[in-house]
Amino acid sequence: MLYKNILLIDDDRDDTDIFIEAINSLNKDIRCVAENNPIKALENLKSSEKLPDLIFLDYNMPVINGCEFLQKMRKVEQLRQIPVILYSTYSEAAAEQLSITQDTEKYITKPNTFVELKAVLKDILGA
Repeated sequence: MLYKNILLIDDDRDDTDIFIEAINSLNKDIRCVAENNPIKALENLKSSEKLPDLIFLDYNMPVINGCEFLQKMRKVEQLRQIPVILYSTYSEAAAEQLSITQDTEKYITKPNTFVELKAVLKDILGA
């Protein structure tokens, strides 16, 4: 398994709780930390000694959206190589049309059910 240390950046606390519950149900060896404030998340990443193996990043957030966050993150040398999966309510086709899938490893539409979320995460994480 490639990803043991995951960071979720999502301003919706309910979505965050469900995401972490889904991760925990898949594999207890995966550590998932959530940050609801993208500005704080970026500052924490810049000063962190232990960087995440993978970031799930919500697109629709106040203050800065996922693409703006990603642009700021990619300007920081030590953060450039962290894979990012953009995670949002837009369909994949809409996301591509809006050009919000650039510079990410993958784009996923937020699943409608817990079971669907677990399946998507299992596929991505190989858990």
